[in-house]
Amino acid sequence: MGSLKIGVALWSLSAGETEERLLQALQTAAEIGFQGVQLWNVASYGPCVLDPDVCVGAQRAEWRKRIESFGLQISGFCAQMSGPTRFGGFDEAEGIEERIAKTQRCIELAVDMGAPIVTTHPGVIPEDKNDPRYPIIREAIEQIVRHAEKVGGIFCIETGLEPAPVLREFIEDIGSPALRVNFDPANLLWYGVLEGVRELAPYIVHTHAKDRHPETEKPTVGQGAVPWDDYIALLKSIGYDGWFAVEDESGQDVVESLRQGLEFLKRY
Repeated sequence: MGSLKIGVALWSLSAGETEERLLQALQTAAEIGFQGVQLWNVASYGPCVLDPDVCVGAQRAEWRKRIESFGLQISGFCAQMSGPTRFGGFDEAEGIEERIAKTQRCIELAVDMGAPIVTTHPGVIPEDKNDPRYPIIREAIEQIVRHAEKVGGIFCIETGLEPAPVLREFIEDIGSPALRVNFDPANLLWYGVLEGVRELAPYIVHTHAKDRHPETEKPTVGQGAVPWDDYIALLKSIGYDGWFAVEDESGQDVVESLRQGLEFLKRY
């Protein structure tokens, strides 16, 4: 039995569209044997009972107790947005103020529920700071993380939409202790998983455990191209002791895929 803290990205089972579906997903996660869950907390692609405009006041403490009643800890939340034409939503000016405000409310909910990490893909960060999208995404993320600083939250950019050096330079350009990284190794296969860890080491506070088979693109952990032995050894060497949230958004044999992923990670 290994020492990793292994959870599940619960939207692999359900984004919490209804109370019943959320409870069923929590039950399944507990039955598989996960220690924790990362929860979806924004109604951006459909209903979500943990959306901060739905889950309010005393409901937040009540949901935390219900989640813990399954023997599960909360590793964090995901508040994924999209803009008018692009995934992410923070590199497009149209409607951006509401997306910023909504994300700030998602962080407040996360803090209230005792798990202050909120992850997202904010959009592609341009390598060239003269790109007209750069000041848009920079201003948006700065507004979000300054609010996170005030309320005790941590806003994490998930890896994969840009090379790791570009992401690191962006984080350091903003310079906030509330801006960190959710590392997904499968998302960085294109750029280099181990190189990504070395580049982003000071900022990694949460990870997704996901793989990608080079032929089938199957995401089951341990069955793809991610160099798990070296990856986990490197994370341990930089002092990472946070969560590995197993993720499978394929919609195909997900429960079995998550179970296999958990069993694979237990060896570490």
